[in-house]
Amino acid sequence: MKTAIALVGRQIEAAGIPVAKDPEIVVQNIVASSDLGAQIDLNAIAISLGLGNVEYEPEQFPGLVYRLAEPKVVVLLFGSGKLVCTGARKPSDVELAVEKIAAELKSAGLLH
Repeated sequence: MKTAIALVGRQIEAAGIPVAKDPEIVVQNIVASSDLGAQIDLNAIAISLGLGNVEYEPEQFPGLVYRLAEPKVVVLLFGSGKLVCTGARKPSDVELAVEKIAAELKSAGLLH
């Protein structure tokens, strides 16, 4: 990450824009993908997880949007069992989110 930031900094300087040396690096958004290993029924999941945290409009987007309160992330679930987690600030948030979703789906009988 630091190497990429240094490269971008040099490119910006080459364009004639001054760049501060040694900028503070703050991770604000981690995006990760995972696979639950099985097909899932998004309609059943939308009903099971409740409408308060879920957005599912298959005519608009093929994925189910699930907003977790803790960790505070958004997970896109797809019928293939694949998922994308976004909004995490540390890798452990991603791991916790995937574990929580898998456990919720297993306890509801929606993931085997």
